[in-house]
Amino acid sequence: MDVGVDIKFCGLMRPEDAREAGALGAAYVGVIFAGGPRQLSPERAALVLDAAGSGVQRVGVFGEAEPHAIAQIARTARLDIAQLHGEPSADAVREVRDAAGVAVWAVVRVVTATPPEGSSQMEARIEELEQAADALVLDAYVPGQLGGTGVTFDWSVIERMARRPHIRLVAAGGLTPANVSAAIRAMDPDVVDVSSGVERERGVKDHERMRAFVAAVRQTESDS
Repeated sequence: MDVGVDIKFCGLMRPEDAREAGALGAAYVGVIFAGGPRQLSPERAALVLDAAGSGVQRVGVFGEAEPHAIAQIARTARLDIAQLHGEPSADAVREVRDAAGVAVWAVVRVVTATPPEGSSQMEARIEELEQAADALVLDAYVPGQLGGTGVTFDWSVIERMARRPHIRLVAAGGLTPANVSAAIRAMDPDVVDVSSGVERERGVKDHERMRAFVAAVRQTESDS
């Protein structure tokens, strides 16, 4: 396992939580524009993200949205990265990058207990996206929801792949202080992405849990 796993705190709704993320050394902070209970307006998102400090990359999470709409939000919220859920195609990734002028992360939702043919389809999708995206985000597939569900997927799916994706890999989906070490060992990601796993209620981060998450990641690095 390579050392140097970056941390992303996502689903932020309060400046004080973003400030804590920055103080803890998070590389990325994320806000939601894809609907659901954590969605923010672009103006509110800018206020929240500003609190993390200038050294932290700003990520906006989008569902089905037109590139020009993503570009407008990215400008208002001063995003560095657009994270695309909703099974984006490689062409969609390129269109968003061209329109918004930001890096683009593409989400691949992993179905637990995927049959062999499903694994082949996922690998083909990853191969397509790694030619276009700046990173791949692996998240759990939950029907009707795009993320922030607290649901994990079978991490061994990644271990069983014919090859590791040749792209920056972001592990998401149900990560917590208790399981992030196992996820890192199984998937060897470049980034671990946590939202509900450090909340005391929806949209409100628990700073003790945030600190515990960071400590677990750093301990895993030092043990490797």
